[in-house]
Amino acid sequence: MTPPRHGAGAGQDDPHDPRSYEAPGAFEAAVHGLSDPLNDPLPEPDPVPPPQQVPYEPQGPQQAAQEWYDPEGYQRDWYGPQDPVQPSPADPYAPAGDAVEPATEVLGRIDADEPVVPAPRPDPEEADEAGGAPTAAAPLAPPTGGRAERRRAAKGRGRRRPAPRPGPGNAAPAKPMTRMEARRAAKAAKDSPAVVISRGIGELFITLGVLMLLFVTYQLWWTNVRADQIAGRETHKIQDDWAKGTPKQEAFEPGQGFAIIHIPKLDVVTPIAEGTSKEKVLDRGMVGHYSEKPLRTAMPSDKQGNFALAGHRNTHGEPFRYINRLKPGDPIVVETREAYYTYEMTSVLPQTSPSNVSVIGPVPKQSGFTEPGRYITLTTCTPEFTSTYRLIVWGKMVDERPRSKGKPDVLVD
Repeated sequence: MTPPRHGAGAGQDDPHDPRSYEAPGAFEAAVHGLSDPLNDPLPEPDPVPPPQQVPYEPQGPQQAAQEWYDPEGYQRDWYGPQDPVQPSPADPYAPAGDAVEPATEVLGRIDADEPVVPAPRPDPEEADEAGGAPTAAAPLAPPTGGRAERRRAAKGRGRRRPAPRPGPGNAAPAKPMTRMEARRAAKAAKDSPAVVISRGIGELFITLGVLMLLFVTYQLWWTNVRADQIAGRETHKIQDDWAKGTPKQEAFEPGQGFAIIHIPKLDVVTPIAEGTSKEKVLDRGMVGHYSEKPLRTAMPSDKQGNFALAGHRNTHGEPFRYINRLKPGDPIVVETREAYYTYEMTSVLPQTSPSNVSVIGPVPKQSGFTEPGRYITLTTCTPEFTSTYRLIVWGKMVDERPRSKGKPDVLVD
């Protein structure tokens, strides 16, 4: 059968027809060259080679940033090498014995003239709310930029959006309360009478405790400081009067200092004042002489009698605090304007009633003395920090030394 003839202009309008690229008149010349144009086949045209694919070459810095997307290399760079996914034994359609290669997304070459738009991914939360599994997402186009930007984009995939935290901005507006509800809320916010009373009692106890602490500090520390200052000034005043040669007095006013007592073993040097008044004598750090009737006692210069003294054992200078440590033979010196009178400790009465006035008599009872003489008696409170009983110490005069002969040896040493 004779093939159909083509006109002179056949194939010229079809860009895929190879004869559209032949020179004009070539077909007619081929037909006339045949011996029998009706039976001889037409010569076949030269086969046209297929178009060669030109590799893509970026032309500028913007195009150079685009590159082929390699899902396996990207996954290896970001997540490390991955083991091939083994088929589940529950899948009846999985090939037996062969590992299933992980599915990879093969993307074509990115056209540098067209922008890259990533395909939308289904939201896992929406899929959960719908009650079904999330649908498979279409392959995503690689994000623009370098490898770091692609890593950030991949890291954000599949991340669940955080639920809104409760706060002032998210809280629903409170329902306004009625007047009765507002009154009840205000009444519930108030403290009950029991709470108010217990709080007041607690504050009262705290205040009392602070006041007691201040009082104890005052009694045990500050009274000693003040008494030592007053006694020191009185000692200097007595010594200055003696140095000035003031006239001798036969009697002294209550609270007036007239002598100084020395107890070398206890390192005591304290002025002796007339009377045993607590405010005028004892609380001022001085030692008081029993000079008021019916408890009037002798003076050191008397040729016979008991020179009785009283002093604090605790607080207010506490001059007699450690007289219980004296032993028989320990010296006690009384310094006056005319002479030094030295006594030796002989005996002690650890405890007696405050009403026992016989201990300061001319011949004190329980002292061991049996006849009149020149004695000294020291009295103070016991036990310490109380005034329940009295502690008594006795001594006997062993030396009388005029001031013109100087101090006795016990004071010089």
